[in-house]
Amino acid sequence: MISLKKYLDGNLADAAMPDEAEEAGILTATLCAYGSAMQAMGDFSVDACPALGDGLKERLGSLQSGLSPPLKREAVEATDCAVQEHLREWGQRTARHYRDKAGEVRALLLTMAQAGEAVGKRDQRCASQMSEVTSRLSRIATLDDLSQIRASIEKSAMELKVSIERMTAEGKAAVDELKKQVSVYQTKLEEAEELASRDALTGVRNRMCLESIIENRIGLGTVFCVAMIDIDGFKKVNDTLGHLTGDELLKQFAVELRSACRTTDVIGRWGGDEFMILLDYRLAEAEAQIERLRKWVCGDYTVRGKAGAMRLRLDASIGLAEHVPQESMSTLIERADAAMYDRKNAGRAMSAG
Repeated sequence: MISLKKYLDGNLADAAMPDEAEEAGILTATLCAYGSAMQAMGDFSVDACPALGDGLKERLGSLQSGLSPPLKREAVEATDCAVQEHLREWGQRTARHYRDKAGEVRALLLTMAQAGEAVGKRDQRCASQMSEVTSRLSRIATLDDLSQIRASIEKSAMELKVSIERMTAEGKAAVDELKKQVSVYQTKLEEAEELASRDALTGVRNRMCLESIIENRIGLGTVFCVAMIDIDGFKKVNDTLGHLTGDELLKQFAVELRSACRTTDVIGRWGGDEFMILLDYRLAEAEAQIERLRKWVCGDYTVRGKAGAMRLRLDASIGLAEHVPQESMSTLIERADAAMYDRKNAGRAMSAG
Protein backbone atom coordinates (compact mmCIF):
# COMPACT_ATOMS: atom_id res chain seq x y z
CA MET A 1 0.00 0.00 0.00
CA ILE A 2 1.44 3.37 -1.00
CA SER A 3 1.85 6.04 1.66
CA LEU A 4 0.48 9.52 1.06
CA LYS A 5 2.72 10.88 3.80
CA LYS A 6 5.82 10.01 1.73
CA TYR A 7 4.34 11.85 -1.24
CA LEU A 8 3.51 14.86 0.94
CA ASP A 9 7.01 15.00 2.36
CA GLY A 10 8.48 14.99 -1.15
CA ASN A 11 6.01 17.16 -3.04
CA LEU A 12 3.71 19.39 -1.02
CA ALA A 13 6.69 21.20 0.43
CA ASP A 14 7.36 22.52 -3.10
CA ALA A 15 3.80 23.79 -3.67
CA ALA A 16 5.12 27.30 -4.18
CA MET A 17 7.24 26.31 -7.20
CA PRO A 18 6.43 27.97 -10.58
CA ASP A 19 4.70 24.86 -11.95
CA GLU A 20 2.21 24.82 -9.07
CA ALA A 21 -0.64 23.79 -11.37
CA GLU A 22 1.26 20.68 -12.42
CA GLU A 23 1.97 19.82 -8.78
CA ALA A 24 -1.72 20.20 -7.97
CA GLY A 25 -2.56 17.88 -10.85
CA ILE A 26 -0.09 15.28 -9.60
CA LEU A 27 -1.61 15.49 -6.13
CA THR A 28 -5.13 15.00 -7.49
CA ALA A 29 -4.00 11.99 -9.54
CA THR A 30 -2.18 10.56 -6.52
CA LEU A 31 -5.26 10.93 -4.34
CA CYS A 32 -7.37 9.25 -7.03
CA ALA A 33 -4.92 6.35 -7.32
CA TYR A 34 -4.76 6.01 -3.55
CA GLY A 35 -8.55 5.93 -3.34
CA SER A 36 -8.75 3.29 -6.09
CA ALA A 37 -6.18 1.16 -4.27
CA MET A 38 -8.24 1.40 -1.07
CA GLN A 39 -11.38 0.34 -2.94
CA ALA A 40 -9.57 -2.61 -4.53
CA MET A 41 -8.21 -3.73 -1.15
CA GLY A 42 -11.71 -3.57 0.30
CA ASP A 43 -13.04 -5.77 -2.52
CA PHE A 44 -10.15 -8.22 -2.13
CA SER A 45 -10.72 -8.45 1.63
CA VAL A 46 -14.32 -9.61 1.05
CA ASP A 47 -13.08 -12.30 -1.35
CA ALA A 48 -10.32 -13.37 1.06
CA CYS A 49 -12.51 -13.56 4.16
CA PRO A 50 -16.27 -12.95 3.67
CA ALA A 51 -16.88 -13.11 7.43
CA LEU A 52 -14.61 -10.12 8.15
CA GLY A 53 -14.07 -8.41 4.79
CA ASP A 54 -17.26 -6.32 4.77
CA GLY A 55 -16.15 -4.36 7.83
CA LEU A 56 -12.77 -3.44 6.31
CA LYS A 57 -14.38 -2.55 2.97
CA GLU A 58 -16.81 -0.16 4.65
CA ARG A 59 -14.09 1.53 6.69
CA LEU A 60 -11.80 1.96 3.70
CA GLY A 61 -14.74 3.28 1.68
CA SER A 62 -15.49 5.80 4.41
CA LEU A 63 -11.87 6.96 4.41
CA GLN A 64 -11.83 7.09 0.61
CA SER A 65 -14.83 9.43 0.56
CA GLY A 66 -12.77 12.02 2.46
CA LEU A 67 -9.92 12.05 -0.08
CA SER A 68 -10.94 15.08 -2.14
CA PRO A 69 -8.76 18.18 -2.56
CA PRO A 70 -8.11 20.63 -1.14
CA LEU A 71 -6.69 18.70 1.80
CA LYS A 72 -4.54 19.74 4.70
CA ARG A 73 -1.44 17.77 5.50
CA GLU A 74 -2.86 16.75 8.89
CA ALA A 75 -5.99 15.28 7.30
CA VAL A 76 -4.01 13.26 4.76
CA GLU A 77 -1.60 11.96 7.39
CA ALA A 78 -4.54 10.99 9.63
CA THR A 79 -6.13 9.11 6.73
CA ASP A 80 -2.85 7.34 5.99
CA CYS A 81 -2.48 6.25 9.62
CA ALA A 82 -6.12 5.10 9.75
CA VAL A 83 -5.71 3.00 6.59
CA GLN A 84 -2.62 1.27 7.96
CA GLU A 85 -4.32 0.65 11.31
CA HIS A 86 -7.44 -0.83 9.67
CA LEU A 87 -5.33 -3.10 7.46
CA ARG A 88 -3.22 -4.26 10.39
CA GLU A 89 -6.30 -4.96 12.53
CA TRP A 90 -8.06 -6.80 9.69
CA GLY A 91 -4.97 -8.91 8.99
CA GLN A 92 -4.70 -9.93 12.64
CA ARG A 93 -8.40 -10.74 12.95
CA THR A 94 -8.38 -12.70 9.67
CA ALA A 95 -5.36 -14.73 10.78
CA ARG A 96 -7.07 -15.56 14.09
CA HIS A 97 -10.30 -16.42 12.26
CA TYR A 98 -8.68 -18.95 9.94
CA ARG A 99 -6.44 -20.30 12.70
CA ASP A 100 -9.53 -20.96 14.84
CA LYS A 101 -11.32 -22.58 11.91
CA ALA A 102 -8.34 -24.83 11.16
CA GLY A 103 -8.16 -25.81 14.82
CA GLU A 104 -11.84 -26.72 14.90
CA VAL A 105 -11.53 -28.85 11.77
CA ARG A 106 -8.47 -30.66 13.18
CA ALA A 107 -10.27 -31.30 16.47
CA LEU A 108 -13.35 -32.67 14.69
CA LEU A 109 -11.27 -34.98 12.51
CA LEU A 110 -9.36 -36.18 15.58
CA THR A 111 -12.63 -36.91 17.39
CA MET A 112 -13.92 -38.94 14.45
CA ALA A 113 -10.62 -40.83 14.19
CA GLN A 114 -10.68 -41.62 17.90
CA ALA A 115 -14.28 -42.82 17.67
CA GLY A 116 -13.35 -45.08 14.74
CA GLU A 117 -10.35 -46.43 16.62
CA ALA A 118 -12.47 -47.16 19.69
CA VAL A 119 -15.01 -49.05 17.59
CA GLY A 120 -12.20 -51.02 15.93
CA LYS A 121 -10.68 -52.03 19.26
CA ARG A 122 -14.07 -53.01 20.62
CA ASP A 123 -14.84 -55.16 17.59
CA GLN A 124 -11.41 -56.77 17.81
CA ARG A 125 -11.94 -57.70 21.47
CA CYS A 126 -15.40 -59.05 20.76
CA ALA A 127 -14.15 -61.05 17.78
CA SER A 128 -11.49 -62.63 20.00
CA GLN A 129 -14.07 -63.52 22.64
CA MET A 130 -16.41 -64.96 20.01
CA SER A 131 -13.58 -67.06 18.61
CA GLU A 132 -12.86 -68.47 22.06
CA VAL A 133 -16.52 -69.33 22.59
CA THR A 134 -16.68 -70.99 19.16
CA SER A 135 -13.60 -73.09 19.91
CA ARG A 136 -15.01 -74.22 23.23
CA LEU A 137 -18.32 -75.20 21.68
CA SER A 138 -16.46 -77.13 18.98
CA ARG A 139 -14.61 -79.13 21.64
CA ILE A 140 -17.90 -80.23 23.19
CA ALA A 141 -18.31 -82.75 20.39
CA THR A 142 -15.32 -84.70 21.73
CA LEU A 143 -16.63 -84.89 25.31
CA ASP A 144 -18.34 -87.99 26.67
CA ASP A 145 -19.24 -86.73 30.15
CA LEU A 146 -22.66 -85.02 30.09
CA SER A 147 -21.80 -82.88 33.12
CA GLN A 148 -18.71 -81.54 31.34
CA ILE A 149 -20.78 -80.78 28.26
CA ARG A 150 -23.34 -78.90 30.34
CA ALA A 151 -20.68 -76.95 32.24
CA SER A 152 -18.94 -76.00 29.00
CA ILE A 153 -22.18 -74.83 27.39
CA GLU A 154 -23.15 -72.80 30.49
CA LYS A 155 -19.73 -71.13 30.60
CA SER A 156 -19.82 -70.35 26.89
CA ALA A 157 -23.36 -68.99 27.12
CA MET A 158 -22.40 -66.75 30.08
CA GLU A 159 -19.31 -65.42 28.29
CA LEU A 160 -21.35 -64.83 25.16
CA LYS A 161 -23.99 -62.93 27.16
CA VAL A 162 -21.33 -60.79 28.88
CA SER A 163 -19.63 -60.12 25.56
CA ILE A 164 -22.86 -59.01 23.91
CA GLU A 165 -23.78 -56.79 26.87
CA ARG A 166 -20.31 -55.20 26.80
CA MET A 167 -20.59 -54.65 23.04
CA THR A 168 -23.95 -52.95 23.54
CA ALA A 169 -22.70 -50.75 26.38
CA GLU A 170 -19.48 -49.76 24.61
CA GLY A 171 -21.33 -49.13 21.38
CA LYS A 172 -23.86 -46.87 23.14
CA ALA A 173 -21.05 -45.02 24.94
CA ALA A 174 -19.18 -44.48 21.65
CA VAL A 175 -22.34 -43.24 19.92
CA ASP A 176 -23.21 -40.94 22.86
CA GLU A 177 -19.69 -39.47 22.86
CA LEU A 178 -19.81 -38.92 19.12
CA LYS A 179 -23.21 -37.25 19.42
CA LYS A 180 -21.82 -35.01 22.14
CA GLN A 181 -18.84 -33.98 20.03
CA VAL A 182 -21.02 -33.35 16.98
CA SER A 183 -23.32 -31.21 19.12
CA VAL A 184 -20.33 -29.14 20.30
CA TYR A 185 -19.16 -28.52 16.74
CA GLN A 186 -22.70 -27.79 15.60
CA THR A 187 -22.87 -25.08 18.27
CA LYS A 188 -19.54 -23.67 17.10
CA LEU A 189 -20.76 -23.67 13.51
CA GLU A 190 -23.92 -21.82 14.49
CA GLU A 191 -21.85 -19.29 16.44
CA ALA A 192 -19.58 -18.79 13.42
CA GLU A 193 -22.60 -18.29 11.14
CA GLU A 194 -24.06 -15.82 13.62
CA LEU A 195 -20.78 -13.89 13.69
CA ALA A 196 -20.64 -13.86 9.89
CA SER A 197 -24.13 -12.33 9.74
CA ARG A 198 -23.22 -9.39 12.02
CA ASP A 199 -21.82 -6.00 11.11
CA ALA A 200 -18.31 -5.83 12.57
CA LEU A 201 -18.66 -2.26 13.86
CA THR A 202 -22.20 -2.01 15.23
CA GLY A 203 -23.11 -5.62 15.98
CA VAL A 204 -26.42 -5.46 14.07
CA ARG A 205 -27.09 -7.60 10.98
CA ASN A 206 -24.91 -6.92 7.96
CA ARG A 207 -26.08 -6.27 4.40
CA MET A 208 -25.54 -9.84 3.21
CA CYS A 209 -27.73 -11.16 6.02
CA LEU A 210 -30.45 -8.56 5.37
CA GLU A 211 -30.59 -9.49 1.69
CA SER A 212 -30.89 -13.17 2.58
CA ILE A 213 -33.75 -12.51 5.02
CA ILE A 214 -35.60 -10.32 2.51
CA GLU A 215 -35.29 -12.94 -0.24
CA ASN A 216 -36.56 -15.60 2.17
CA ARG A 217 -39.61 -13.54 3.15
CA ILE A 218 -40.40 -12.77 -0.47
CA GLY A 219 -40.21 -16.49 -1.24
CA LEU A 220 -42.57 -17.32 1.64
CA GLY A 221 -44.99 -14.59 0.63
CA THR A 222 -45.14 -13.06 4.11
CA VAL A 223 -46.27 -9.51 4.84
CA PHE A 224 -43.42 -7.16 5.76
CA CYS A 225 -42.11 -3.62 5.36
CA VAL A 226 -38.62 -2.24 4.80
CA ALA A 227 -37.48 0.92 6.57
CA MET A 228 -34.36 2.63 5.18
CA ILE A 229 -32.65 4.98 7.65
CA ASP A 230 -29.97 7.56 6.82
CA ILE A 231 -28.22 9.68 9.47
CA ASP A 232 -28.41 13.33 8.41
CA GLY A 233 -25.10 15.18 8.16
CA PHE A 234 -22.98 12.19 9.11
CA LYS A 235 -20.24 13.00 6.57
CA LYS A 236 -19.71 16.32 8.33
CA VAL A 237 -19.11 14.46 11.61
CA ASN A 238 -16.42 12.34 9.96
CA ASP A 239 -14.81 15.33 8.25
CA THR A 240 -14.73 17.59 11.31
CA LEU A 241 -14.34 15.17 14.23
CA GLY A 242 -12.66 12.18 12.58
CA HIS A 243 -13.70 8.65 11.67
CA LEU A 244 -13.21 7.25 15.18
CA THR A 245 -15.83 9.68 16.50
CA GLY A 246 -18.04 8.78 13.55
CA ASP A 247 -17.67 5.08 14.35
CA GLU A 248 -18.62 5.71 17.98
CA LEU A 249 -21.72 7.61 16.86
CA LEU A 250 -22.74 4.72 14.58
CA LYS A 251 -22.38 2.24 17.43
CA GLN A 252 -24.47 4.39 19.77
CA PHE A 253 -27.11 4.86 17.08
CA ALA A 254 -27.32 1.08 16.59
CA VAL A 255 -27.84 0.62 20.34
CA GLU A 256 -30.71 3.14 20.29
CA LEU A 257 -32.28 1.36 17.32
CA ARG A 258 -32.25 -1.92 19.27
CA SER A 259 -33.87 -0.21 22.24
CA ALA A 260 -36.61 1.34 20.12
CA CYS A 261 -37.48 -1.74 18.03
CA ARG A 262 -39.57 -4.79 18.85
CA THR A 263 -37.89 -8.13 19.36
CA THR A 264 -39.41 -9.37 16.08
CA ASP A 265 -37.91 -6.50 14.06
CA VAL A 266 -34.69 -7.22 12.17
CA ILE A 267 -32.14 -4.39 12.45
CA GLY A 268 -29.16 -4.15 10.13
CA ARG A 269 -26.53 -1.81 8.73
CA TRP A 270 -26.94 -1.40 4.99
CA GLY A 271 -23.64 0.46 4.56
CA GLY A 272 -21.90 3.63 5.72
CA ASP A 273 -24.41 5.64 7.75
CA GLU A 274 -27.46 3.79 6.35
CA PHE A 275 -29.41 1.30 8.43
CA MET A 276 -32.37 -0.93 7.59
CA ILE A 277 -35.20 -2.39 9.65
CA LEU A 278 -37.50 -5.22 8.54
CA LEU A 279 -40.94 -5.05 10.16
CA ASP A 280 -43.40 -7.96 9.99
CA TYR A 281 -46.61 -5.97 9.67
CA ARG A 282 -48.64 -3.81 7.30
CA LEU A 283 -47.72 -0.29 6.26
CA ALA A 284 -50.08 1.55 8.64
CA GLU A 285 -48.74 -0.24 11.72
CA ALA A 286 -45.18 0.08 10.43
CA GLU A 287 -45.61 3.84 9.98
CA ALA A 288 -46.76 4.20 13.59
CA GLN A 289 -43.76 2.16 14.79
CA ILE A 290 -41.33 4.20 12.67
CA GLU A 291 -42.73 7.45 14.05
CA ARG A 292 -42.13 6.22 17.60
CA LEU A 293 -38.66 5.06 16.59
CA ARG A 294 -37.82 8.45 15.02
CA LYS A 295 -38.62 10.26 18.27
CA TRP A 296 -36.50 7.79 20.22
CA VAL A 297 -33.31 7.69 18.13
CA CYS A 298 -33.17 11.35 17.08
CA GLY A 299 -31.75 13.71 19.68
CA ASP A 300 -28.55 14.45 21.56
CA TYR A 301 -25.64 11.99 21.63
CA THR A 302 -22.47 12.26 23.72
CA VAL A 303 -19.25 11.29 21.93
CA ARG A 304 -15.53 11.67 22.56
CA GLY A 305 -14.04 14.51 20.54
CA LYS A 306 -10.48 15.76 20.29
CA ALA A 307 -11.11 18.09 23.22
CA GLY A 308 -13.01 15.53 25.30
CA ALA A 309 -16.68 14.60 25.59
CA MET A 310 -19.09 16.62 23.48
CA ARG A 311 -22.79 16.55 22.62
CA LEU A 312 -24.04 16.21 19.08
CA ARG A 313 -27.56 16.68 17.77
CA LEU A 314 -28.48 13.76 15.53
CA ASP A 315 -31.38 13.56 13.11
CA ALA A 316 -32.27 10.80 10.67
CA SER A 317 -34.36 10.47 7.54
CA ILE A 318 -36.48 7.31 7.33
CA GLY A 319 -38.20 5.91 4.25
CA LEU A 320 -40.74 3.09 4.46
CA ALA A 321 -42.09 0.66 1.84
CA GLU A 322 -44.36 -2.38 2.13
CA HIS A 323 -43.60 -5.38 -0.06
CA VAL A 324 -46.24 -6.11 -2.68
CA PRO A 325 -46.77 -9.52 -4.36
CA GLN A 326 -44.38 -10.35 -7.22
CA GLU A 327 -42.11 -7.42 -6.32
CA SER A 328 -38.35 -8.03 -6.44
CA MET A 329 -36.00 -7.19 -3.61
CA SER A 330 -34.21 -4.49 -5.62
CA THR A 331 -37.50 -2.72 -6.48
CA LEU A 332 -38.66 -2.86 -2.87
CA ILE A 333 -35.40 -1.36 -1.60
CA GLU A 334 -35.45 1.31 -4.33
CA ARG A 335 -38.90 2.41 -3.14
CA ALA A 336 -37.79 2.55 0.50
CA ASP A 337 -34.65 4.45 -0.53
CA ALA A 338 -36.68 6.94 -2.61
CA ALA A 339 -39.05 7.51 0.32
CA MET A 340 -36.05 8.13 2.58
CA TYR A 341 -34.60 10.76 0.21
CA ASP A 342 -38.01 12.42 -0.08
CA ARG A 343 -37.99 12.77 3.69
CA LYS A 344 -34.44 14.12 3.63
CA ASN A 345 -35.25 16.71 0.93
CA ALA A 346 -38.40 17.75 2.77
CA GLY A 347 -36.36 18.30 5.93
CA ARG A 348 -33.82 20.41 4.07
CA ALA A 349 -36.61 22.52 2.57
CA MET A 350 -38.09 23.15 6.01
CA SER A 351 -34.68 24.10 7.40
CA ALA A 352 -34.09 26.50 4.50
CA GLY A 353 -37.50 28.06 4.95
